[in-house]
Amino acid sequence: MTDDLLAQIRVAGGVPRHVAVIMDGNGRWARERGLPRPFGHRAGMKAVREVVEGAIEAGVEVLTLFAFSEENWQRPVTEISALMQLLEEYIAREVAELHSQGVAVHVLGDRERLAPGARAAVERIERETRDGQRLALNLCISYSSRAELARAARLIAEDVLKGVKRLEDIDEEAVRERLYTAPWRDPDLLIRTSGEYRVSNFLLWQLAYAELYITPVLWPDVTRRDLFQAILDYQRRDRRFGRVTA
Repeated sequence: MTDDLLAQIRVAGGVPRHVAVIMDGNGRWARERGLPRPFGHRAGMKAVREVVEGAIEAGVEVLTLFAFSEENWQRPVTEISALMQLLEEYIAREVAELHSQGVAVHVLGDRERLAPGARAAVERIERETRDGQRLALNLCISYSSRAELARAARLIAEDVLKGVKRLEDIDEEAVRERLYTAPWRDPDLLIRTSGEYRVSNFLLWQLAYAELYITPVLWPDVTRRDLFQAILDYQRRDRRFGRVTA
């Protein structure tokens, strides 16, 4: 059945070049099974591999995953510790496979807040996968879109104070160039799992014209089939970007 969906995607054409995903539902998945929340986060690691491999199969060029928000630092210390450990485990387990598949991993966010072990792991996966050409995988960790925009404003202000840039030169492109996502085009498609209808401080600037796809499936249960269904739905959309057809 998955092969049938992939065949339909290839026939339809117009695959989204950049797909962003809000990976939601780990805690609910664990609660429904009477398990502590960290069990849900661990189960979600399998879904990450499914979506990465599915993106490669479908021909997606950039995949941006919202893994850990800046607001998540307010969670219990035990849960944060478990998440940092899982990050290290994921990198240790997947780095060789990601490299072999041609995936270049980039971590977007305030990495200074990461535990030393997690920060070292992040630096390792970026270093060992930097030559990947098939898929750019962006992991948003300790990420806040509002903080990203404030950072961009500070960088522009510094350029003005140094005389590198004039006030009249500040436009949308000047902001875009200072976002974490500057090397890539904006997402074409945003997928949110678990059925919630909000963007949760994720890529607020970049999602201006993204198509939204909400699925009730909890993140640990997501497979490449769910990704393919989202892409097929995207391919049926009429993207006008504010314009109308004469």
